[in-house]
Amino acid sequence: MLFLTLIFLGLGTWQVQRLFWKLDLIARVDARVSATPVQAPSSQAWPGINAEDDEYRRVTATGIFRHDEETPAQAVTDLGPGFWILTPLEQADGTSVLINRGFVPADRRDPAARADGEIEGPVKITGLIRMSEPKGAFLRSNDPANGRWYSRDVAAIAATKGLEKVAPYFIDADATPIPGGLPVGGLTVIRFRNSHLVYAVTWYLLAVMSAAAAYAIQRRRLA
Repeated sequence: MLFLTLIFLGLGTWQVQRLFWKLDLIARVDARVSATPVQAPSSQAWPGINAEDDEYRRVTATGIFRHDEETPAQAVTDLGPGFWILTPLEQADGTSVLINRGFVPADRRDPAARADGEIEGPVKITGLIRMSEPKGAFLRSNDPANGRWYSRDVAAIAATKGLEKVAPYFIDADATPIPGGLPVGGLTVIRFRNSHLVYAVTWYLLAVMSAAAAYAIQRRRLA
């Protein structure tokens, strides 16, 4: 029982450490989301991009949309089920970054059904950096050959479309109005599960119970 007490104390302390890490992460993300947008990382900075330091950073990118290479990825949002529209933005230096332009319902998946939103010419996009989602979603693998995408896998989409020099991240576009109203941007969900305090309390209670049991056993032996 004393051994279990030590184990439970260690687990509780680990959860407390995780709690402070999660609170720090939430604070950093909140600061990024509300910050003044900066230029999206250039190709020289791509190797250093990572989720802890860069995800949800507010950025801008300028270029021309390649609507002929857009990719719909299945989505479930507050607006209902449908698709995210991922469109390469070709930049002046020849590189591209995938832009999640936003959500469209299933009956507007066809670009012809939302032609007003197919913006031509140079555009400036503001949004949040998001990390690639490789392989697919839970229990559903992406099927590039048949155009079925369940996650926003940047590398796989780029390979399927024959795109080169593509950023390893994508950008969730903000809610800037689009002609025709579709796609609908600004639907990024920023939510972090934070149950570490509950877990810590649980482990510490188990430690107390184990210590109490050890004390009771020792008293019985000495009686």
